[in-house]
Amino acid sequence: MRDDKDMAFKRLEWPEVGDLIIGTVETVTDYGAYVRLDEYDKRGLLHISEVSSSWIRNIRDFVREGQKVVLKVLRVDAEKGHIDLSLRRVTKREKIEKMLSWKRERKAEALLRSVAEKVGLSVEEVYEKAGVLIEKEYGLYEGFEKVARDSIEVLTKIGVPEELAKVFAEVAKERIRLPTVKIKGVVELRCLKPEGVKIIKEAFLNAKKSEKIRDSKIRFYVVAAPKYGIEVLADNYKHAEAILQKVAETVVSNVIKAGGQGVFRREK
Repeated sequence: MRDDKDMAFKRLEWPEVGDLIIGTVETVTDYGAYVRLDEYDKRGLLHISEVSSSWIRNIRDFVREGQKVVLKVLRVDAEKGHIDLSLRRVTKREKIEKMLSWKRERKAEALLRSVAEKVGLSVEEVYEKAGVLIEKEYGLYEGFEKVARDSIEVLTKIGVPEELAKVFAEVAKERIRLPTVKIKGVVELRCLKPEGVKIIKEAFLNAKKSEKIRDSKIRFYVVAAPKYGIEVLADNYKHAEAILQKVAETVVSNVIKAGGQGVFRREK
């Protein structure tokens, strides 16, 4: 269960029917379980009929006190303060995606606290001055990732004060380990002209200069002439593939224009 200092991040409104929520099981009875909704300052009931589609001999085989569960909201009665929940109607994929999303939110809250400590403001003040803007534009954790990967402009352009944006960037770069993927390709290059070696070398240099490689790293190396390797490190496969393809095409094009030959082969 969250402690009191997490209350600032709990939603004051009620969840809607069909919403997926993260809950902590507080009490298990013969007829169901009472669950604290971690993202709201609310409690709900998971009736035994909504625990599992299979026959239940012992409800504690499915839920137990202190357990974190992903549940679907079935009914909401704000006047009576009742929320009915279901476990059996949550798919495996929904459970995984909701848990990942919730964990990212918790990480974002921890990062926001670090920013508050560094600037000497309360978490609520930092959230009001910057967090609301970031959450609306990117998502709170995604905003931290973007400023860790790029620059403070991703925050200042949406209205975050520059000095505060600098601290967000500092905390993000200290605490977030950005995901990276590595892919490779091979270009086979031949140039029989007297300055052939120089032409090939310049083809690589020009490709690296002309290609926008922000958020990525490129390495060229000799496999065994006339084969040369291109290695790309980026934040995701789609980005890495696009850069590899563009760089390889530019290298081959430069060599061909200079009177040589070249082909690109993507390495599996």
